[in-house]
Amino acid sequence: MPEPLNLVFDLDGTLIDSAPQIHAAANEVFAARGLPGFAFATVRGFIGNGVGVLVSRLLAHQGLECEGPLQRDLVADFMKIYEQAFDLTSLYPGAAEALGDLAAAGHQLAICTNKPEAPARAVLHHFGLAKLFPVVIGGDSLARRKPDPAPLHAAIAALGPARTLFIGDSEIDAETAQAADVPLALFSGGYRKAVPEEMGARLVFDHHAALPRLIAQL
Repeated sequence: MPEPLNLVFDLDGTLIDSAPQIHAAANEVFAARGLPGFAFATVRGFIGNGVGVLVSRLLAHQGLECEGPLQRDLVADFMKIYEQAFDLTSLYPGAAEALGDLAAAGHQLAICTNKPEAPARAVLHHFGLAKLFPVVIGGDSLARRKPDPAPLHAAIAALGPARTLFIGDSEIDAETAQAADVPLALFSGGYRKAVPEEMGARLVFDHHAALPRLIAQL
């Protein structure tokens, strides 16, 4: 029987494709304040460091002050939408089945994401995955967020002692894994910009159906 592992997952770009939802919410809150919207590729390219950084980058993209009252108001408006809207968010194919298989094999699962904790828990509940994740560390759960290793270390500590694999999709996740000294499993179909070979992953998968087999072979 393979040794049970701690499997800590990123969320956006790893288990869910939320970029269309984030794009729609960003355009809605900017339009409500008389500001122009953004192309999908622009918003997608800014995903990964949390809502506050996303909004700051979008403001800077329009040549506006990226900190201050407007940024804070836009973040608050964005969060009101983002905690309740899931119609444009989808699970990656095979993700739910893979998670069920991994949990059934005895592995402990956690989430470590820069998405704020409340919308992270809400989207897990929406897709019927909340029961698989006893531990959820969001971008606002601690004073620091990825790529600082503290959130990943917190998720591991909450799961308990075991060998750990961090599953993510982006350069931020690769930096987090390296900083935390935890091996990375890279989903190549997410929001990364670098080529997978440059990201130092222990294993790479392009479809979630392959993940349980690859983990069993570790």
